Amino acid sequence: MSATATNPAPTVLIAGATGYLGRFLVSEYARRGWQVRALVRREAELEAQIVRAEATRPETLSGIMDRVDLVISALGITRQQDGLSYRDVDYQANLNLLEEAERAGVPRFAYIHVLNADRMAHVPLVAAKSAFVARLQASPLASTVIAPSGYFSDMGDFLAMARAGRAWLFGSGQHRLNPIHGADLAAATARAIEAGRDWFDVGGPEVFTHEALARLAFDALDRPARITRLPDALRRLSLRLLPWLTPARIHGPALFFLSAMGGDMVGACHGTRRLADHFRSMT
Repeated sequence: MSATATNPAPTVLIAGATGYLGRFLVSEYARRGWQVRALVRREAELEAQIVRAEATRPETLSGIMDRVDLVISALGITRQQDGLSYRDVDYQANLNLLEEAERAGVPRFAYIHVLNADRMAHVPLVAAKSAFVARLQASPLASTVIAPSGYFSDMGDFLAMARAGRAWLFGSGQHRLNPIHGADLAAATARAIEAGRDWFDVGGPEVFTHEALARLAFDALDRPARITRLPDALRRLSLRLLPWLTPARIHGPALFFLSAMGGDMVGACHGTRRLADHFRSMT
């Protein structure tokens, strides 16, 4: 869609607009000439009309989607805070947004999910997201689900291990993934929505093994690679024990990370930005 003299620019509402991906989505749609409404809890500097509301409180959402052509939700929590659970945010808050979109008659609702969610149904974060996706797909609204392999920002864990002097990998270290930069993911998301796709598994342009990621991090720091491989049985044991031994704010993200490390996370290759450049920018 684009604006003309007789057709004003379409409007997109982006939830989770202050997060890693959300900011890139705001910039991408502004670049494409859309009117952008950014749903935020607190004031933020964004290239958008700021809409302050609490997605966990449906009464604050009334009317915010009037005359909106598209809703994109990148709303979710990776670190539990404010006493809210994954079910409260990744499921219920997104459901509140969807129900408001249904009332407003928004033509399409897009949601940022996670790749290989069916493999990680035991992870509370993923279970909450998957429950929302099931409700979204049952909605009368057209929908697009974007399932990325992982963000460049997530790869900071490899750089942190390299800075500490040793990378710890599970098993052979040969599972593969292709993380994607937020700007590349925002552009791929916009193209998938424009094409009317209902589901899109997506990753970055380069596929790495876990070992290759560790070596890339050491290279960025100009240090010799020191890698230790741990038995994969230790990863599986940690998945069982962490919920009993640690609070939710710790085991929640850990369960997701450990589960994702247990297999390949490779989506369709898109984008141009290279992880080596991202690592160097962080050194």
